[in-house]
Amino acid sequence: MKYFDFHTHAFTDQLAERAVSGLSETSGIEPATDGTLGGLRKIMGKNGISGAMILPVATKPTQQTTINNWAAEIMGDGIFCCGSVHPDAEDAVQELRRIKSLGLYGVKLHSEYQYFCPDEERMFPLYEEMEKLGLIAVFHGGWDPYGQDEVRAVPRSFATVAEEFPHLRIVSAHMGGMRLWDDVERYIAGKYENIWLDTGVVANYISEEQMLRLIRLHGADRVLFGSDCPWDNPAEEISLINRLPLSEEERESIFYKNAEMLIGIKE
Repeated sequence: MKYFDFHTHAFTDQLAERAVSGLSETSGIEPATDGTLGGLRKIMGKNGISGAMILPVATKPTQQTTINNWAAEIMGDGIFCCGSVHPDAEDAVQELRRIKSLGLYGVKLHSEYQYFCPDEERMFPLYEEMEKLGLIAVFHGGWDPYGQDEVRAVPRSFATVAEEFPHLRIVSAHMGGMRLWDDVERYIAGKYENIWLDTGVVANYISEEQMLRLIRLHGADRVLFGSDCPWDNPAEEISLINRLPLSEEERESIFYKNAEMLIGIKE
């Protein structure tokens, strides 16, 4: 089987140790890699993963330019990258245009680290520009073990964005909302053709019954295999999907075909 991991993270060699150790200490989760690009490539090789999407997050407005430059530099040989903008950056819309010019595939937005709710109207100019540029909007969804108690990125907010921007391609990570899967069923699953769900780090949190139900409701053609590596080993999500009573065609769609179609890779 071929695999494309649509949800991964990596840091520069200079920042990786500090970033990973800090998040690991906060969450109590043992990372699967050292957080470097080399570590990601190593675990990709162990799991037979031919492609991975790296999703960087600008936690400060001043970080977005440097992060996007780095993301553009490391692409190639199976590594694909989104960029990031910070909602409070005065030049966020202009940076979206630069992200497009750099050849990055989309924009990672993380409500818990960037302090916004997806359906806030102050975010709408960003979505409008992303829609025009054809950039994918990749959102963290639901609870975050590294975040604070408040959950900002709830399934209902993604439904609002999908309705307001029907041509914006939205990826709602963690099967639409970590630990909020009943709400994913209520507000998202099977209702919006412009929303994809990714499986990032859900293996240890969701029941097989609900995972299968979400896939059936939303359609295997709009579910993306993702691990959230280094915060989970891709083997866990691969094993979860393989345990479900899915057809070979459905597994192929989830494991790699949907990702390749979404970002325009031609076999």
